[in-house]
Parts: sequence; C-alpha cells; structure tokens
Amino acid sequence: MLDRTRLDRDPPLAFARANWFSDLSLTRHGLIVKKTGRRIGLAEITPSEFVKFCLYFAVVLMKGLAVRMTRPSGLSVWFAPDRPRPWYILWSAMTLSGIRFARTPASADVAFYFEDTTQGVPPPAGNLVQLNSACNDISKSRVADVFANVAGYALRLDPRTHLGPAVEKSEANGLHDGRIVTCPCDPAAGKAYQHLVDSSDGTIAFDYRTTIIGRVPRFVLVKTKPAGDRFSMHNDTVSFRQLPDVFSPAELDIITRFAETMALDWAALDILRDSNSGRIYIVDVNKTDTGPAVDLSWHDRSRVMRAISRHFHAMIAGVARPDVTATAPQAARNARESMRTGYVIETPRKV
Repeated sequence: MLDRTRLDRDPPLAFARANWFSDLSLTRHGLIVKKTGRRIGLAEITPSEFVKFCLYFAVVLMKGLAVRMTRPSGLSVWFAPDRPRPWYILWSAMTLSGIRFARTPASADVAFYFEDTTQGVPPPAGNLVQLNSACNDISKSRVADVFANVAGYALRLDPRTHLGPAVEKSEANGLHDGRIVTCPCDPAAGKAYQHLVDSSDGTIAFDYRTTIIGRVPRFVLVKTKPAGDRFSMHNDTVSFRQLPDVFSPAELDIITRFAETMALDWAALDILRDSNSGRIYIVDVNKTDTGPAVDLSWHDRSRVMRAISRHFHAMIAGVARPDVTATAPQAARNARESMRTGYVIETPRKV
C-alpha cells in the first residue's frame, strides 16, 4: 500500500514509483482493491474473461508502441491523486493516443482528476486545466437529481410513499448490488431508491453503456443479459453502436446536457430504456470505468480503441496549456483534428 505521508510530501514521484499491482491486495477471498475495498473474485471476473483481458492488454501495448514510434503526440497528462492502471479504459486511451503519463505537474500539458471513489476532492493542479475536477460526486442520488432536472421526469423516489416495486442500490459507485424491493418501506442507510425501469423485452435486458469524452456522447456499447439477472456484472453479449442507431436527437440532447451539467470530461453512463414508456433513464455515472467489455468481438473492440484514442487525443490537444510552442505541422494536425472530431483546437502558443 502507498505511504500516504510520503505521498503528501512528494505525490507525483510517489505514484510514479508505485507498480500497477500496488492498488491490489491478495486474500483468501480473492483480490481486493485497497482504496475502495471492492472484491475481484470469480463472481466479478471469470477465468475466460481474464484471458480475454490479457489478450486485449497485449494488443493495446503493441498498438501503443507503434503509435509512439510512428506518430507521437508530444502531449503529456498528469493524473492525481491516482494514476489509471491497465484495467481502466483511460489507460487504453492514453496508450493508444500516444500521450505520455507525466510524473509531475511541471512536465504536463494537462492535469486529470482520477480517483476511484464516489465522492472526492481533486488535488491542486497549478495553472493546468484539470479535467473531471468539477465532477466530484457521482452518488446515485446526485445522478438521479441531475437527470430529473435535465430530462424533466424523475428516476429517484421516496420508498416511504411509493407504492409497488422499486430498485434499491448503494449510493457508492461500482458495487453492483441492486435489487428489487416492494414499497412502501423504510429506507436503508447508504441506499438510493429508484423507479424500476424495465429495460427488457420480457426475456433479455438491455443496457446502453454510453461513453462521454469532452462532455459529449461519442458511442454506445449495447449490453444484454437475462432479464431475471439484470443486476449481474456479466453480460451475454456486448456490441458497438453509433449514437444515432440507439438514441433519437432529443435523447442525445438530454444525454449531452446531463454530461455538461455533471461536468463530465470523461465518463461512461449506464442508460436504460423503459419498455413501457419508451423513455431513457441515466441510472449511473462511471468516471473511472474499466474495460472495455471483454465480451466485445475483436472487430468491435478495434472500433472502440479507434474511437477512444481519437476523441481523447482531440480533447487533450484542445485544452493543453498555452505556453507550449506549436510548430506548423502541429498546427495543421490540430486543424485536421478539429474538422474530424468537432472539437475546436487552438494551436498552442506562448503568451
């Protein structure tokens, strides 16, 4: 485990020296994520899923090496208080886009608040733009309240007055402990209560994992699982979809305004569509999302890798500190990136 005293004294170097597995602790019950206490056992990842992840990891490493050799970005990002490990999608985005991990804020072009907690306080980042720093609360109640304000209809409910079934889940992120309860009932400590959104066709439940980069939705992973096992971490199928294939323009407007209100520079949203009303509901925000899903085909996995590297690079280039002198080729690349992605990327210059 990291020495917090040393971390307070020298945070960038303390994390730079920590190896990938310092975040984990091996017990007789399986791997435990030290910071959150989350367990990683056979219930969370099967041997088959682990093998698929290892293969994906190897491919990303090779692609990342090729990118650094042929078209390095020249950009670097300082993550604090934690640095994303290979099981986080942000690590893939960094590796595939050719952007370097900075060891100190002084050597970085952009700062990024990264902490696998539900609530937190971003550390100081000097004069750097710090991405995701304005999103420091992704509790279920906060997500539901913002969604209601943006969409105009409620997800959250009061279990003491509601009549009928409801979903009870932890306020904390990533526990996957949702269950259906019958209301009215007394609320349990640390639990959030939501309307039961039936996202199934009676047999199969659908979950639309929507990736946000630069406060804008970019693509969707459609996940399916048995309707009777809708709260499970494991999926039957996962497929890559473009946004218009899944959401209407009005729904995309709701998702975009939600991301903007939550100040999500990077996140993945869990979105359900109610089979009765046809309405969408944003039920969860993951700003330290893991993956991508091991059940993706290699074709769709390649599409995910291309999308996250392209949009992530455009976001970082668009907010990089202005005291970096850009060459003419860099300016041309920024212009092409702006036209391709929709980001307005100004050529950095000294001020």
